[in-house]
Amino acid sequence: MPSPSAQARREELKAVFHQAKGCTRCPQLAATRTTVVFGSGNADADLMFVGEAPGRQEDLQGVPFVGQAGKLLDQLLAEIDLTRGDVFVANVLKCRPPGNRDPHPAEIDACQDYLFKQVELIEPRVICTLGNFATKLLRGDPTGITRLRGRPEVRVVGPRAVRLYPIFHPAAALYTPANVEVLRADFHRLPELLALDPPPQPQPQPAPEPEQPVVPEPEAAREPEAEAEAARSAMQLGLF
Repeated sequence: MPSPSAQARREELKAVFHQAKGCTRCPQLAATRTTVVFGSGNADADLMFVGEAPGRQEDLQGVPFVGQAGKLLDQLLAEIDLTRGDVFVANVLKCRPPGNRDPHPAEIDACQDYLFKQVELIEPRVICTLGNFATKLLRGDPTGITRLRGRPEVRVVGPRAVRLYPIFHPAAALYTPANVEVLRADFHRLPELLALDPPPQPQPQPAPEPEQPVVPEPEAAREPEAEAEAARSAMQLGLF
């Protein structure tokens, strides 16, 4: 089955965006958010960044990574000759948790379909998971970012195989200046990862065949032995 065209994928991504704008799967988040922060950037990007959740400024502006963490992200992208327009940036949650608390497991479960659909439609080669929540979700494993950062691996995310590259979240790196240099070093490996051949995609699973209804044998076609057995059963049940 041929892959959808870039234009068709963009149109479907717009449809997912409009669906997410009115999402009420998490009643508390729907009640306290200012806007849904769906994600932004190039809908055909080879490189995608996935963070944790929108913060206050993102919630107000509807765009991910617009505060100090966003400035650091832009700076590190510029150092490898990329801009926001070359990549796509999204979060695990599309709504800001009240007080910037950690996402709840039920919220991640409710929101993950939007992210998986973004990955399916954008078709990135490399996904940088920024911090613990994105890394654990897209790897399907509880191992933390400290053990995994800077170690690329091929993983299936939703229906697509991608090269997953866990790195520190820029906001966390800002709290520990030494980690900014670690993050910079990890960013400088991105051109090398993007130059690799894309990972082979998993074969689509065939749709299960519908079960065939069992057609009862016509009464006239019953063998004499079957008729006799039916009569004995009926007698045992008191039907005669």
